[in-house]
Amino acid sequence: MQDEIRKILEAIGEDPDREGLKDTPRRVQKSLEFLTSGYKQDITELINGAIFEEECNDMIIVKNIEFYSMCEHHMLPFYGKCHIGYIPRGKVFGVSKLSRLVDCFARRLQLQERLTRQIADIILQTIKPIGVGVVMEAQHMCMTMRGVQKQDSMMVTSAMLGAFRAKSTTRNEFLNLIKL
Repeated sequence: MQDEIRKILEAIGEDPDREGLKDTPRRVQKSLEFLTSGYKQDITELINGAIFEEECNDMIIVKNIEFYSMCEHHMLPFYGKCHIGYIPRGKVFGVSKLSRLVDCFARRLQLQERLTRQIADIILQTIKPIGVGVVMEAQHMCMTMRGVQKQDSMMVTSAMLGAFRAKSTTRNEFLNLIKL
């Protein structure tokens, strides 16, 4: 990978041997390995048994989970907040595992639409709640620093499954609690 990064530096007119760039190929490789580390994570290992029996059937929400990802179209960052709500059916997640799920899927080349749905789907598959809602708000560098250059643009995506899709009162409660 480092050889290819050197070629890219040369192709854009830079000298990869100049002082400030000598170690850049190695740094870029390490950065890309971290930013795409979600491909190598096993969801079962990530959750690591942090699912607990609980007779709670009230909505559980974790909001403002920050995330950083890279769009698959331009390989530029997009970042923002993820809000997750679910109504358990006898099982709840250890709260930190929801943040780890967000990171796992965000650390791949992504589309925000797919990312939102992947998070909702894995929660539904893993603990089979009555319903799950995921809302993501993000700024995309491909919109702000190139292309149309709209600095204040924000993309919002949602995935509503089970009761969050079927019942407007459940969906509205979730949206009101996350203040969107």
